[in-house]
Amino acid sequence: MALRFLGTTSDGGDCPTLYEIEGTDEILVQGDRETDPQHLVQLRDVKESETFVRVPRELLTRFAPRAESGEVIPFKEVARVFTEFKHTAWRLETRHGYATDRRSEAWARWQAGEDIAHDAPDAWRRNVAEQTAHGKRFGRVRIVDQPPTEGQRFLLTRAPSNVAAGDEVRYLWRANAERLGLPDFDFWLIDSRTLLRFVFDDEDTTLGVVVSADPSEVLAACQARDAAWHFAVPAAEFARQVPSTM
Repeated sequence: MALRFLGTTSDGGDCPTLYEIEGTDEILVQGDRETDPQHLVQLRDVKESETFVRVPRELLTRFAPRAESGEVIPFKEVARVFTEFKHTAWRLETRHGYATDRRSEAWARWQAGEDIAHDAPDAWRRNVAEQTAHGKRFGRVRIVDQPPTEGQRFLLTRAPSNVAAGDEVRYLWRANAERLGLPDFDFWLIDSRTLLRFVFDDEDTTLGVVVSADPSEVLAACQARDAAWHFAVPAAEFARQVPSTM
């Protein structure tokens, strides 16, 4: 069964980490093996197959699941939040590519060598401009492989049109994201109160989102946002680090 990374407090070679065993209700805990004889003799009902590890309380506080995952709902059913939010809408993008991009008209033009960096605003960008004009903020960090995938290069080429609308787009190399312990899934964080976690199939098609207001999940997303935003690079600056976006 596959493991899904939940989070880590690892720093400087330490190892405390939590994983979810997909398809089960079990969590795998990684930490230093307990060897203190005084502790071991106090353990109860120990089976021969069991071992024991130490982890910091912070790991469980920040990353242990607090509630069962909600149902996956179509993205269009929550789209209203992007006009109704009060302060901030922030996105983490972690994937190597997105099916919606590859199916778009802009993708075909980009493949043909046309300029897609300064397209006229579409409905999404018009809404971004409208909301930011009222003092709200849109922002996102895109995690990029080294070298960037085709899908990532497409989005980097198109980023100026997002930025022009008022969407603050930054980029972070995947190696740095892993060093920071950022989540390996896409999400929107709305007003630091609501988490919209994306669900994709194996072809990078969006199946929907899982909505959560669980305090522990929202807190972890806020911490991920702060770390990612601090270390990420604005789109224009990042583009200069990439030899070619075509």
